[in-house]
Amino acid sequence: MTISKPEDFFEGLDLSSANTKQRVADALVNSDDGELFAEYRQQESLSFDNGRLKSATFDVDQGFGLRSVCGEAVGYSHSSELSDAALGRAVDAVGAVGKGYSGTYSDAPMGTNAKLYSDENPLTSPEYGQKIALLEAVDAYARDTGADIAQVSASLAASWQIVKILRADGHLVEDIRPMLRFNVSVIAKDGARQETGSYGFGGRDGFDAFVTETAWKAGVDEAIRQARVNLGAEAAPAGEMDVVLGPGWPGILLHEAVGHGLEGDFNRKGTSAFASLMGEQVASKGVTIVDDGTIAARRGSLTVDDEGTPTSNTVLIEDGKLVGYMQDRQNARLMGVAATGNGRRQSYAHVPMPRMTNTYMLGGNDAPEDIIGSLKDGIYAVSFGGGQVDITSGKFVFSCTEAYRVKNGKIGTPVKGAMLIGNGPDAMRRVSMIGNDLQLDRGMGTCGKAGQWVPVGVGQPTLRIDGITVGGTQTG
Repeated sequence: MTISKPEDFFEGLDLSSANTKQRVADALVNSDDGELFAEYRQQESLSFDNGRLKSATFDVDQGFGLRSVCGEAVGYSHSSELSDAALGRAVDAVGAVGKGYSGTYSDAPMGTNAKLYSDENPLTSPEYGQKIALLEAVDAYARDTGADIAQVSASLAASWQIVKILRADGHLVEDIRPMLRFNVSVIAKDGARQETGSYGFGGRDGFDAFVTETAWKAGVDEAIRQARVNLGAEAAPAGEMDVVLGPGWPGILLHEAVGHGLEGDFNRKGTSAFASLMGEQVASKGVTIVDDGTIAARRGSLTVDDEGTPTSNTVLIEDGKLVGYMQDRQNARLMGVAATGNGRRQSYAHVPMPRMTNTYMLGGNDAPEDIIGSLKDGIYAVSFGGGQVDITSGKFVFSCTEAYRVKNGKIGTPVKGAMLIGNGPDAMRRVSMIGNDLQLDRGMGTCGKAGQWVPVGVGQPTLRIDGITVGGTQTG
């Protein structure tokens, strides 16, 4: 469905009216920056578990947030009521931060003619009953693969968001953002032992573009393969060893261990492990990491960020040297650089901050089989689960959901319970081989920061990292 008049969803607060524009201008008259961010969002989630529909939700949310930026101070007021009266209360509230302050309002962001995704609403087609039938087909298909499949869980989640961003100078930006995600997980049993496998994919497009029969069957097959592999896994070794990371989703390690440390706010405040290292060698030669919000239909992509700035392909580390940070408008202004289109917020109820979009390492010249063949005794990590990082120190811990022991260049027994432990900047200096097989993830990442969650993408080629600590339950 294409919406030609998105203003129909904001009838209670006409952002094109002279009155609304004047109120925003009055609220931000003494500010350095700021905007009125209005949002309308539909969300649907269907969960099928153990042979039956477990949950089905449909929600509509709308509201606005008014922000005034004065130096390092921010005034923010938000409301789920779209009305002139609610805007008036917000104007009074944010005015307090600018009282006595005299700023020069920043120029509007440059416009763009790029449109990275369709306006199609993935909640409207196919119909609800067809979506239920699809989840039933997923369940039946998985169980038909063998008696060892003890449990199947599948889910569909979709959202459709309209945003309108009005600045004090009357500059108005609009964007319509679809999102879709499919997930399946299975439990395979062998006697008393049971293991889990999972797979997911999605992006910013209509339902039919992603959830084809070929795609979801391939996803189910992959989840089952992973579960059966883990049934034969042995306890992971522990100690310092060389590690090869597979392409694609393992880029989540880069996202957490390196990406957050390259966001502008942490570096402006000096709390990042990368603070004050601009221009210095922070990774091995050959390592180039970018944040690119301009890839069509990707989960982390945005035509414009949540401040109205077009997203960009920002080089962060080039041939091992730190060359850039991801910036929202406030931190860019305070650091004397240009905004990069990384100002993001969870919803109208949240202030924007510098966040990643699609963050990945570019490919190198090594063949993946040569990288694995170079490993005398180590771990080949194919997929990751959860992880955590300390931004200030760069220390990280990640759990592997699929990994293998490698000896003398041969992939051997799968291992269970492997944890990769290290320091982000240090790990980047230990990269010794970079594959020519760059892959992006399948469109399932969500990133948390300061209590806000936004969709993101990750990626990388096959990598060899020397001398990283592996936590496991078996020594020797």
